Amino acid sequence: MKQFIAFVRKEFHHILRDRRTMLILIGMPIVQIILFGFAISTEVRNVQTAILTPSLQTDVRKVMEQLDASEYFTVKYVVQSPDEIERLFRRNLIELAVVFPSDLHRLRFDSEEIQILADATDPNLAVTRSTYAQTILRQALQTIRQATTTPAYSQPDKQPVMVYNKLLYNPQMKSAYNFVPGVMGLILMLICAMMTSISIVREKETGTMEVLLVSPVNPLFIILSKAVPYFVLSLLNLTTILLLSVFVLDVPIAGSLPALLGVSLLFIFVSLALGLLISCITHTQVAALLVSAMVLMIPTIILSGIIFPIESMPGILQVLSCLIPARWYVETVRRLMIEGVPLVYVWKEVVVMCLMAVVLITATARKFKNRLE
Repeated sequence: MKQFIAFVRKEFHHILRDRRTMLILIGMPIVQIILFGFAISTEVRNVQTAILTPSLQTDVRKVMEQLDASEYFTVKYVVQSPDEIERLFRRNLIELAVVFPSDLHRLRFDSEEIQILADATDPNLAVTRSTYAQTILRQALQTIRQATTTPAYSQPDKQPVMVYNKLLYNPQMKSAYNFVPGVMGLILMLICAMMTSISIVREKETGTMEVLLVSPVNPLFIILSKAVPYFVLSLLNLTTILLLSVFVLDVPIAGSLPALLGVSLLFIFVSLALGLLISCITHTQVAALLVSAMVLMIPTIILSGIIFPIESMPGILQVLSCLIPARWYVETVRRLMIEGVPLVYVWKEVVVMCLMAVVLITATARKFKNRLE
């Protein structure tokens, strides 16, 4: 244990005496969370949609089929209770719901209201989705009215059908509600992975790897000793990000703070393990940083759902996005921090990150053992 503590202390000394490393570790998260937390634009496709209707009448079917036939919406559920709609939103199974009145056939002649419920954790997406839905619904209803209304029933004093929106979780439409969770995933992934990716490579370049190789310490302990200092510094980064999010960007933590912290610590460990694996398979610090930047930065920005909605991507990219740890973390943070759902509703994302952590640390240990041989 004393040897393990000595390795940890040595790694802390390496970090603290390098001012550039400390500037990256401490300064970059503050700059990024402030600069990136305010605005980026997005598009949508294949929005998972639910229909709330007391009875599936002919007119409801016509409207639903026209909505589902568009490239923007996929009708996945037809329910009869508002509680079911709430459950679907909380389980992240839908992004939009359309609520029909009890007697849709009256829409041909009388003024009625149709409600669109949109998940506004991403306000830009919510507005775009609801606008597209409004357009399609109005066209479908107008077609029904024109096909069935006769001159005898034509009454100019009747008001048109009203279709209005209700934005859930973020009625103020603040963009920070969406991009703070995304930037949290980006910062922690890049800081943790890029910094740890040079830790083992640095030992080889400075000639101190031989000392590690002949030491009686278990290779797994050596690997973990490399990760501990960055894990501690990542806790500082996480605290800074959350404080800035709440007190500077006015993004509330609607859910459980302990659950949010626990998931964040798990993601930090996954990122550290990924960085250590990169450090084991590269030979120079420059190569490690290039691999980290090319393999982590671009895929994390594009495929994690931070900027571009995953459901709008081609199928192959949606599959590749499953391999990006930040995708699962960003989804989890949005639901815990913005939607305020219990931890049980994000069990799938947590399990995926746990599996990633096990796979990455196992692969790193095996690669390190191979080098010992």
